[in-house]
Amino acid sequence: MRVSVNHSEGPGAASEPVRRATMRDVAALSGVSIKTVSRVINGVPSVSEELRDRVTRAIVQLDFQPNLAASSLRRTDGATRQIALLLEDVANPFSATLSRAVEDAAREHGTLVLAGSLDEDPQREMELVRAATLHRVDGIVLVPAGLDHGYLHREIRNGTPVVFADRPPRGLAADAVLATNAEGAREAVLHLADHGHTEIAFLGDEHRISTAVERLAGYRAALAERGLPERPGRVVWDLPDPQSAARAVGAMLDSDDPPTALFTAQNLVTIGAIQALQARGLHREVAVVGFDDFPMADLLMPRVTVVAQDVMSIGALAVSRLFERIAGDASPPREERVPTSLVARGSGEIPPPRR
Repeated sequence: MRVSVNHSEGPGAASEPVRRATMRDVAALSGVSIKTVSRVINGVPSVSEELRDRVTRAIVQLDFQPNLAASSLRRTDGATRQIALLLEDVANPFSATLSRAVEDAAREHGTLVLAGSLDEDPQREMELVRAATLHRVDGIVLVPAGLDHGYLHREIRNGTPVVFADRPPRGLAADAVLATNAEGAREAVLHLADHGHTEIAFLGDEHRISTAVERLAGYRAALAERGLPERPGRVVWDLPDPQSAARAVGAMLDSDDPPTALFTAQNLVTIGAIQALQARGLHREVAVVGFDDFPMADLLMPRVTVVAQDVMSIGALAVSRLFERIAGDASPPREERVPTSLVARGSGEIPPPRR
């Protein structure tokens, strides 16, 4: 039997607003008390399976949508079973993988993830953090865009824990789960040097981003370790997208002393560099090692050698730490580093031309 909560059936009924079903409607249809409906919605384990099934069927039949924010205020712990994930851009392969990792880990805690893209805009970061706290999320996983996170002191003090992922906090002592950026970059450049390259260029993300700074440090450490000079014009960063990276590579190739190998320190930069090499027919002559894996990297010819981050582990560790804080852990903030790994596929093993 289909139960309607809109009893208007006259000619004008289609234009009249439909009343939302309430907990009282669900209780009446399922033959239980409002308190039992509330216990089912909030996942109280002591409710019998038979009652849970009756209430669930009524919820579906009435298309009932509980006010979770209001119900959280009635729970003794005040939890909403929601966390926020604020990251660079959900369309970016790294961000998409991190989002999935956080979602998978949060699901194990029966928690919903609300995700938002910051687009490298510090103002948007603060706006979305504020929106998340207004929605009373239980905590925030943040891949920051800004350079000063002191504004989060108030949010943390008011009971919203924040764990940083991929990039560390600045102006704030907080938990962070990061990759071994400098070590991974060093390994990439040493790999190119071990295959005979002495003219290795660096192409990176925006210089204000901490990961770009760490990866440049790793590049320079590898050059120093091999006794190789850093030549003028061989370091280019502030490349936010594939198009700018492709232009930078083109300018390098048109110089009087072009590099024989490229270390591209971010996945979108790698994509742009490969596009530039393919356009010139040089993708089998100039070696490339990229930082961050990306879709299709193992299907291109040559397949792309990368320094791969364990993004799933970064996300899982960040969520684990967040739930420790939500549960009341008041220990000092800590930073965890997840090791990277070099995946040799072909592009990083191209030898330099004979001269």
